[in-house]
Amino acid sequence: MNGGGLLVAGTTSDAGKSVVTAGICRWLVRQGVKVAPFKAQNMSLNSFVTKEGAEIGRAQAMQAQACLVEPTALMNPVLLKPGGEKSSQVVLMGRPVGEMSARGYHGGRQEQLLGTVLDCLAELRGTYDAVICEGAGSPAEINLRRTDIVNMGIARNARLPVVVVGDIDRGGVFASFFGTVALLSPEDQALVAGFLVNKFRGDVSLLEPGLDMLHGLTGRHSYGVLPFRHGLGIDEEDGLRVSLRGTVRESNVAPPVGADVLRVAVCAVPLMSNFTDVDALAAEPGVVVRFVDRPEELADADLVVVPGTRGTVRALEWLRERGLAQALVRRAAEQRPTLGICGGFQILGERIEDEVESRAGEVAGLGILPVRVRFAREKTLTRPVGAALGERVEGYEIHHGVASVEGGAPFLDGCRVGQTWGTHWHGSLESDGFRRAFLREVAAAAGRRFVPAPDTSFAALREEQLDRLGDLIEQHADTDALWRLIESGAPQGLPFIPPGAPA
Repeated sequence: MNGGGLLVAGTTSDAGKSVVTAGICRWLVRQGVKVAPFKAQNMSLNSFVTKEGAEIGRAQAMQAQACLVEPTALMNPVLLKPGGEKSSQVVLMGRPVGEMSARGYHGGRQEQLLGTVLDCLAELRGTYDAVICEGAGSPAEINLRRTDIVNMGIARNARLPVVVVGDIDRGGVFASFFGTVALLSPEDQALVAGFLVNKFRGDVSLLEPGLDMLHGLTGRHSYGVLPFRHGLGIDEEDGLRVSLRGTVRESNVAPPVGADVLRVAVCAVPLMSNFTDVDALAAEPGVVVRFVDRPEELADADLVVVPGTRGTVRALEWLRERGLAQALVRRAAEQRPTLGICGGFQILGERIEDEVESRAGEVAGLGILPVRVRFAREKTLTRPVGAALGERVEGYEIHHGVASVEGGAPFLDGCRVGQTWGTHWHGSLESDGFRRAFLREVAAAAGRRFVPAPDTSFAALREEQLDRLGDLIEQHADTDALWRLIESGAPQGLPFIPPGAPA
């Protein structure tokens, strides 16, 4: 017998679907419910490797953590990794199956994947008491409805009730709620049970007249008003949409009295992937992380991070065009700390041979590290464990580039020359002992009086964040009504709203 289910849709991208899904999952776990997350199709450059070596979106990995279960490819069967404005790598059941344009994908490939998506959802529902599904973008993308497999397409086929989340902090939430429902067909509208307001600031009583009017117009209830909370969120999905200019990530805890702040600059390269690698740095008291795109912004940085990217050669060209490449070479010559991760590691090497990603052939790297990289068609997807700086390190690898290290001191799978480090390992900085040892080396090289806090646990901070999301649902959502939806489906007899009905 299938377990219960719910689809969390949104009026827009970034409405809060991912965090609401994670919050519902954590709340259900507290009730003793065996629950799993699911997102049929994800578009993200921020991915993760499961224990079986499958690549899925990091948001689904975090939602699995909220459920206290191990993430698997079943939870995100289709992952699209943008390679530019018009094409993406299609990852199916955790493995890349090729590049495809948006037109080609929506022109037929997407419909072919519906069977796989439904099979995965059915398997999860046969294993768990409840499956909380996350939609993508908006369910009212009417130009894409015919090929939809992630919003109303999956809801209709799996008979899932739908709750629509809207970000009131952006404004226009009532129009967005009404318009979303009104643009759907009668069959799709029948599954939309109601609404959930996200990021509300102020007195909820002032919102209630609008919620009452919305109920009168649509016949659908609101399932809660979630207040705005700073610092709530899980790993962001879309590196193309996020504007990183001026973004600062830092711990809420100040450094000890008399200690220096440690400044980290992250080069905001095109098609940046897994930029959450630096979240563990930002969690350290006294560490400030900035995303930058000008060479002068590296001047006062104690550490520069060149992050992963879906377009290594393109990112290298971008660094050269902006003068950042020259600044990185100068830093290396001056023995100032720099860390390259995955694509960033490849960029710091001597040579890149790429007939796979960019098809640019042989390209000269920055020549800082004695490394040569050749892109292979088969993608490396592993969860390595090792040691560095006297500490145990865990990480994960997602890359086509195969590195040949021809010198320097060993550093994880890469190397170190002077104060420049390079590795393919994502997530290594989440290993607390290694992160502290690394920051001590950075601080010494930078001449900073900085001592990492001895008790910062990144895993514990993650759990605390997920618990806060669970609290948000438990305290501000109508959990009894949500459970009825999960268990019994959308209420019968919900009215159809013809477009333009209020007029």
